[in-house]
Amino acid sequence: MKEKPLFITGIGTGIGKTVVAAILTESLKADYWKPVQSGDLDNSDTMKVKSLVANDKTVFHTEAYRLTQPFSPHKSAALDGVEIELDKFKLPQTNNTLIIEGAGGLMVPLNNKDLMIDLIKRLDAEVVLVIQHYLGSINHTLLSLEALYNRNIPIRAIIFNGDSDEYSENVIKAHTKGEPTVSIPKLLTLNKQSVASQSIVI
Repeated sequence: MKEKPLFITGIGTGIGKTVVAAILTESLKADYWKPVQSGDLDNSDTMKVKSLVANDKTVFHTEAYRLTQPFSPHKSAALDGVEIELDKFKLPQTNNTLIIEGAGGLMVPLNNKDLMIDLIKRLDAEVVLVIQHYLGSINHTLLSLEALYNRNIPIRAIIFNGDSDEYSENVIKAHTKGEPTVSIPKLLTLNKQSVASQSIVI
């Protein structure tokens, strides 16, 4: 049976999905795909991950939607005069492991009806949930877990990114269903060498 793609999502925006995606892409020598890029087209997440991956096996697949404005996908699409349609997303053809990086968290809207979590379900992917500790992160994490569990979306791993907090992590682990957890330190220098040094086994 073909391996399911791994969908990198997080409990919010700016918590390290792209760094984790780069580490996993390099560790697994996987392919990479960012379905929706909102804004920053001259320095997209695909370009960032490409700059951090050293192996010669990874294929970087073209985004399904490249939106010019740096907002939520549904707003960026509206400003660009397009509508994101769930049925238009097709997995890239590859025999390799596929890393998919989402935009923001699970409840980010793609249009007025469909959310990022609906895209995960459509692509039949396993989730890698990225967590960073901050005031409110426990709440955001448990809500994310609840949403995934309610939709029967499998979680391949939970990754704590950055400084550790045993109090938060103990509570979060107590509310999981036993999924593997991995901790990676905050990378003070972000380059191919530092990414390659953080091999993740999931």
